[in-house]
Amino acid sequence: MTTDARTLIARDLVHANWFKSSYSSNGTNCVEVADLSTSAYGRIAIRDSKDPDGPALLVSPDGWAPFITAVADGRLPAA
Repeated sequence: MTTDARTLIARDLVHANWFKSSYSSNGTNCVEVADLSTSAYGRIAIRDSKDPDGPALLVSPDGWAPFITAVADGRLPAA
């Protein structure tokens, strides 16, 4: 395993604590997030809740923070 990988298979992250937004209300179209910033990865992991054994995208905490702020502020267009 390399710590500079941008995409991992979620099963490689078996010890990650995955969570969904409280706003997802058991929906099927959700993403799950795991904070790996204090691990060897030093990243935030994101995966599709419908495919927990599929790929996980890793982003830096510095990249994740502005995204979350933009979502909270309603600055992203609705899909």
